[in-house]
Amino acid sequence: MSTLEVKAIQAPSGYNLAMPAGHILQTVSTTKTDTWTYTGANFQDVTGLAATITPTSTSSKILVQVHVNFSGTLRYWGAILLRGSTQIGGGTAVGNRPSVSVSSEANQDETNDQYIMRNSSFSFLDSPSTTSATTYKVQIGNTHETNSTVYVNRNENDSNAAYSHRGSSTITLMEVAG
Repeated sequence: MSTLEVKAIQAPSGYNLAMPAGHILQTVSTTKTDTWTYTGANFQDVTGLAATITPTSTSSKILVQVHVNFSGTLRYWGAILLRGSTQIGGGTAVGNRPSVSVSSEANQDETNDQYIMRNSSFSFLDSPSTTSATTYKVQIGNTHETNSTVYVNRNENDSNAAYSHRGSSTITLMEVAG
C-alpha cells in the first residue's frame, strides 16, 4: 500500500482544476434551538436564522434549504427568504395576494391548535453572481392580521407539559459549482 502526500496541486498553464458543474463546493448551516416571538403584521428577521456564504466563483449557484418550526395565535403566517435585503424564492404576488416562500398551516378551528407546532420547509436554488460574502435570512410575518403573534420553535401554549414540544429550525447553504 502506498501513500501520496502533496502540499498543493497546481494546474499547468491553460488548464483548470475546477470541480465539474453540479458538485457541492462548500456547505454552511445554522441551527436555531431557542425560541423567538413576534407580534405584528410586517415581516421581521427571525433572530438566529441566517447564514453567510462566500461563493468561490460568480458562476456558482447557492442551494438554500430552510426548515422552520412555527405556530401563531391567528392564521395567515408566512415565511420569506432574503438574500441581503432582497426577497427571493417566493411565489408571484398578484393583486392582494403576497409572495411568500412558505406559509404556516395553522388553523384555529382545530381542537387544541394552541398545542401544535408545525414544520414548514422550502428550498431555493439561487444565482447570486458574486464572490463576496452573501447572507441569506428568514423573515416571518402575518400577511393579514396586525395583532397576531408568531412563535418559532415552540407552540402557542408553551405549557410545561410533555405534549408542549420545543423544536429547532435550520438554514443550510450549499455552493453548487456552475
